Amino acid sequence: MIRPRQASPLLRAGISFYRCQSTRALDFPHASLGADAPQPKKEPDIHQRKSIFDIQTKVLENDSLAKNNDLKFITHPAFPHEMWTDEDCAQVEYLHRAPRSRLDRIAHSSMFFCKTCFNMITGYKKPKTETELQHRFKGTRWEMTENKWLTRVIFLESVAGVPGMVAAFLRHLHSLRLMKRDKAWIETLLDEAYNERMHLLTFIKIGQPSMFMRFFVYLGQGVFCNMFFFLYLLSPRYCHRFVGYLEEEAVSTYSHLIDDLSARRLPKFDGVSVPQIAQDYWPELNEKSTFLDLVQRVRADESKHREVNHTLANLDQKDDRNPYAMQIEGVDKPQPENGLKGINKVGWEKEDLIL
Repeated sequence: MIRPRQASPLLRAGISFYRCQSTRALDFPHASLGADAPQPKKEPDIHQRKSIFDIQTKVLENDSLAKNNDLKFITHPAFPHEMWTDEDCAQVEYLHRAPRSRLDRIAHSSMFFCKTCFNMITGYKKPKTETELQHRFKGTRWEMTENKWLTRVIFLESVAGVPGMVAAFLRHLHSLRLMKRDKAWIETLLDEAYNERMHLLTFIKIGQPSMFMRFFVYLGQGVFCNMFFFLYLLSPRYCHRFVGYLEEEAVSTYSHLIDDLSARRLPKFDGVSVPQIAQDYWPELNEKSTFLDLVQRVRADESKHREVNHTLANLDQKDDRNPYAMQIEGVDKPQPENGLKGINKVGWEKEDLIL
């Protein structure tokens, strides 16, 4: 470093001038800028700063939502959705299939572990006591806002779309390798994966996930997809039971969301328009439908996946046919159907089916 005594006279003069101007600027911040100079900007409040670790999803306004609609080269759904009435959707409720075997208990325990971790990370807790039902965890990390709800359902749907596609892929290879029919399991599994993906594509038209949230989706898909792949090779029955319990939790989550929407606790969702992609997929939705109508359809879908996967877990994974692929008429006992009026909403037992 050059010291002032060692520098040339011109350089020493420049250094002295710089120090003088610096001192004046500190003592009289506007002396050299004039009386009308703007005041220095205040630092933004710490609560207004957006952290890179923010996991919440921004709710889009209707103007932004309309711009977010992708209307180019739209094709008809590959798996058309059933027509469900408002009455059928409103009657959907949370139901639990009690574990009956060691495999069931393992599947239920592993699902409970995954649910606990997910709830802890996202700050979710379902109110149970009278105090919790009254205050709804207001002011705590457990309070569910519109942003947190979108974060939860987007991540949930990004995971729920994996099992059907992985199972269909493996059963497809199995059919090719053994050169025999799959007995219509693949079609139902692909339909399930397609349905879950449509849920995700609908919700991302309503909310804008943060980059940190997208990172978690990448991480969750990479871990869960590979784990499910190897587990399905080892025990398809366990995997379908696990998905059945996963769908039970999905029904519980959407029932909680529907309760908050019905009680008008989420005002940002009151005026949200249903995205065009949802209107094209669910035949009963239109431009007059509300966000509540949409969530009721999503919950009904999850309840059907709950029934289907619990039923598939009760069957012989190699030889039994898929009872949802073909409706049998003229029999003296009820059989599974693709609607919401089935009597065994937590799965059909094998002895009750015509296989």
